[in-house]
Amino acid sequence: MSATADHAEERTNPAARLGFEPGQVVQEIGFDDDVEQELREGIEAVIGQDLVDEDYDDVADAVVLWFRDDDGDLTDALVDAIGLIDEGAPVWLMTPKTGREGYIEPSDINEAAQTAGLSQTKSINAGKDWSGSRLVTPKSGKR
Repeated sequence: MSATADHAEERTNPAARLGFEPGQVVQEIGFDDDVEQELREGIEAVIGQDLVDEDYDDVADAVVLWFRDDDGDLTDALVDAIGLIDEGAPVWLMTPKTGREGYIEPSDINEAAQTAGLSQTKSINAGKDWSGSRLVTPKSGKR
């Protein structure tokens, strides 16, 4: 695929910016009626299969975590998500945008990520109501 085609796909499919690849297993946590359906469908189109849910009992290649302010403790949710993926695999944390119900301050996201042992590597506009933060575990040594 040409670079021009890649850029065109990124404009038409926001999931193309997330770095997923065909055949990957992506586990989705925190799904509810308010999630960005177009982004979910885009991820499924890229990976060529359905997202797996919280009940998936094998290691996933990545996690998409939809999280709102009233969903509990963000650090705990991130620690749980890390346990579902291989070392170095991404957790895409999706949170409501500023002014939307369930909004979480960026400083709170950063603090929770650091406490969970994650580093933020990228932020994206994940749709009309959601922002995404790519969080990864360090690749060196097990904890």
